[in-house]
Amino acid sequence: MKKIIFATGNQHKLEEIRAILPGFDIISAKEAGVSLDIEETGTTFKENAYIKAKAIWDITGGIVMSDDSGLEVDYIGGEPGVYSSRYMGEDTSYTIKNQNIIDRLKNASGNERSARFKACICAILEDGTTLFCEGSMEGLIATQTSGSNGFGYDPILYLPEYQKTSAEISPEEKNKISHRGKALTAMKQKLGEIYENIDC
Repeated sequence: MKKIIFATGNQHKLEEIRAILPGFDIISAKEAGVSLDIEETGTTFKENAYIKAKAIWDITGGIVMSDDSGLEVDYIGGEPGVYSSRYMGEDTSYTIKNQNIIDRLKNASGNERSARFKACICAILEDGTTLFCEGSMEGLIATQTSGSNGFGYDPILYLPEYQKTSAEISPEEKNKISHRGKALTAMKQKLGEIYENIDC
């Protein structure tokens, strides 16, 4: 079974990728013995995903995968975007971050509240080949937080087709429609074509 080092310490992401890529042995950078404080200096999700993957790949070789993702809110110019995890400071709770976004949209209505989660997955293979896959999940910013599933900004992205926020749908439903789920599924297809003997 081929090993993939996934450049994250986030257990939610590791569980997600393990579920979608069962034909690979997925381990975290820490489990691979790598502890790096990687500065995300990119201005796009794609650039940051590559920065993280390349930093780990330079040390370990093999197959390295990373993702960068966040929330884009149209009414406030696409914020928080690539700064989603650092929005209002990395140590600021998502309760405060979410309420701040809701407050900033108090005069917005209908489609003015459009927003989306976006994700980019980067994989660097043994020979240095670099693959990218992207995904998004469209919705509207809710007028109040709702739901206890998920994490981060999930309680404020309302999904009209479900009439629920991203934090109110089940993890199984979310994996099928989420930004990261779509990007991982696309990456699964690419890896399946390259490693034909692996059931991923």
